[in-house]
Amino acid sequence: MGRMIELTAADDFVLSAYRADPAGTPRGGLVVAQEIFGVNSHIRGVCDGFAADGYAVIAPALFDRYERGVDIGYTAADIARGRELKAKARPEAALLDVAAARDTVASAGKVGVIGYCWGGYIAWISGSRLSGFACSIPYYGGGVLDAIGERPKCPVMAHFGERDSMIPVEGVRNLAAVHPGAQIFIYAADHGFNCEQRGSYEAAAAKLARERTLAFLRRHVG
Repeated sequence: MGRMIELTAADDFVLSAYRADPAGTPRGGLVVAQEIFGVNSHIRGVCDGFAADGYAVIAPALFDRYERGVDIGYTAADIARGRELKAKARPEAALLDVAAARDTVASAGKVGVIGYCWGGYIAWISGSRLSGFACSIPYYGGGVLDAIGERPKCPVMAHFGERDSMIPVEGVRNLAAVHPGAQIFIYAADHGFNCEQRGSYEAAAAKLARERTLAFLRRHVG
């Protein structure tokens, strides 16, 4: 359904991105922020799925500034490599790339941002530091609890797993207390529960989170 395109960020850096468009007139736009594994088959599948739901979707390659064409899986070696890349990545640069993706799909209407894993953190700070987003939807965003002081400029819906050892559930409950206006859901699941390629995939949680996400997008994007 989708294709690779190029985006130009405000600092003139040219990066690649995966774009998927709906069959008919789009309901709006959606920027997808990747995990630490690049714009891989899972992220492309996520984009295709939201395009099938009516949105013009772009996933910018947020690691292009450090290594182009990152597309890895979920083995122990892949995880180690992804963490190395994430350690190099600067959030400020990621925001430039997210903004470029936002501007590219803005012609579709209102634009939301959704992210997974590290991308969940990027979605969280995008909703806080960037203008032009109708909503932000972080999934198990690593780093969100360390950025609890951010002040979202748009409605937020966040999804977390209660068995996620990297994101303690007590911290998630505190996040909900600090941000009572956000919709924060906790599932009987582990980190990465939305990814069917991971051993931690939890079909029931993924289905419920997606239903809630789509309802949220319908309300705030179109």
